Amino acid sequence: MPKKTSLPSVEVKRLLRQSGLKAKKGLGQHFLIDEKALETIVIAAELSPEDIVIEVGPGLGVLTIELARRAGKVIAVELDTKLASLLKRRLASLPNVNIVNADILKVSPSQLLGGENNYKVVANLPYYVTSPILRYFVEASPKPSLMVVMVQKEVGIAIAASPGKMSLLAISLQVYSKPKIISYVSSQSFYPPPKVDSAIVRFDLFPEPAVKIADIDGFFKVVRCGFSSPRKQLRNSLAHGLEVKPAEVGLLLEKARIEPQRRAETLSLEEWARLYEVLAASKKDRTLC
Repeated sequence: MPKKTSLPSVEVKRLLRQSGLKAKKGLGQHFLIDEKALETIVIAAELSPEDIVIEVGPGLGVLTIELARRAGKVIAVELDTKLASLLKRRLASLPNVNIVNADILKVSPSQLLGGENNYKVVANLPYYVTSPILRYFVEASPKPSLMVVMVQKEVGIAIAASPGKMSLLAISLQVYSKPKIISYVSSQSFYPPPKVDSAIVRFDLFPEPAVKIADIDGFFKVVRCGFSSPRKQLRNSLAHGLEVKPAEVGLLLEKARIEPQRRAETLSLEEWARLYEVLAASKKDRTLC
């Protein structure tokens, strides 16, 4: 097994140069070189020899090595063909690591797991596809039991927000999981350093959605419409989506026990669920956005 878990920037440069590779900005390639951040990630993941881990964007395999030391199996999915080839050579001595050269958004967990259902996701996610990847896993079948990921700091804060600072992304993830920021990580912990700091976020997945409604797609349709003009009062945002007068929407909001003057960012999951039920009962959800 490779001895080093963290790579100083000089060694990262050397390894990339020897392999004829460069960090690709278009793929969000920033390689973790901070041993403390690495340790924080693996501790938060609470790994055991019984665990199967899917890692997205393993890069040079620094995190992969640590995962392999603690988990029973690691499936590392790398989009970059040259990096995937380098990883297969570099981690050839690790029998419990499987390098898959693929786009994670185009391969299902069931394909990767080969019949297994229980798994965790641990990754330093590329910034440019953070949201799609997170939504992909919380909506997947089977879902992971736990995710620990590195994301852009501002995105991490937005994901873990409470009512008052909620966003469409926060709601789309908090319906399926409980996100918690574990730690912040300086941009200097990566090579090349990104322009922003990062956050390590842990997601504990719920067995069932946090809101008990019959039509989850209809629920998100209402939420998306509510956030279509986030700076406007909810009455006006929904009126635009419903193509009805704000006064009519105001009555529906009052029926859902929501003040019409509030903005979408202030609503809790339970309030969105009540609003959806009222709109569905009035048949107004069918004309939303």
